[in-house]
Amino acid sequence: MSPRPPLPPFTEQTARQKVQAAEDAWNTRDPERVALAYTQDTRWRNRDVFLRGRPQVVEFLRAKWERELDYRLRKELWAWTADRISVRFEYEWHDAGGAWWRSYGNEQWEFAADGLMRRRYASINDVRIAAGDLRLPGHDHGRPTS
Repeated sequence: MSPRPPLPPFTEQTARQKVQAAEDAWNTRDPERVALAYTQDTRWRNRDVFLRGRPQVVEFLRAKWERELDYRLRKELWAWTADRISVRFEYEWHDAGGAWWRSYGNEQWEFAADGLMRRRYASINDVRIAAGDLRLPGHDHGRPTS
């Protein structure tokens, strides 16, 4: 696979670019596209789920977005080093019963020299919200836009 810029070592500017690229990709809700940002043998912890490899990531994301409907995400750079980035994030979604949620969390990322993420560790908490409390772009007063 070809390199995925920006590449480490990161500066503040390139770390911000990497975070924005991740936010943009995740908001597509396309598991195959999102998985291309990770190494073939990537290692993940997402809440209490441990994954290894792109195929498991794709399967996980497919199930996630079947459950978390009208998902909208915002990520924010928290800190960075030469090959690591830490972000805080929040996302909004609703379940099949129509209940809306806002999920808050932190992720720790580690990158390979080619710019692919080899490790992603996420801690996430969910808070139930009223549809009128939605605040992320892409939601229209609790009515899904997609």
